[in-house]
Amino acid sequence: MDDGRPIFLQIAESLEGQILDGSMAEGSQVPSINELAAFHRINPATALKGVNMLVDAGLLIKRRGIGMFVADGARGALLAQRRAEFQRAHVAPLTARAKALGITITELQHMTQEEMR
Repeated sequence: MDDGRPIFLQIAESLEGQILDGSMAEGSQVPSINELAAFHRINPATALKGVNMLVDAGLLIKRRGIGMFVADGARGALLAQRRAEFQRAHVAPLTARAKALGITITELQHMTQEEMR
């Protein structure tokens, strides 16, 4: 788990991925900070920083004395966020380039339908 980005970000993104793919369902308990630290062989403070990012984003909730849990609506919120990021990063530049090339909406729809088959 080291792709050049801070490890706490990688921990947060790993948990987000599990929420998105359904392997960590809404309402389910998240591994403890110590479990995450041991599994990834990192300092517990680093694991805590990654988990706290998700708590601050409202994706995880703390239940005092019990642990961390995936918040209701977390998957939907993540999907909405990722779709908005996709639009900014990919769709906006695509449509700007299509306009510059004189490609109509209909032509662009046909092109994307072909690619998605």
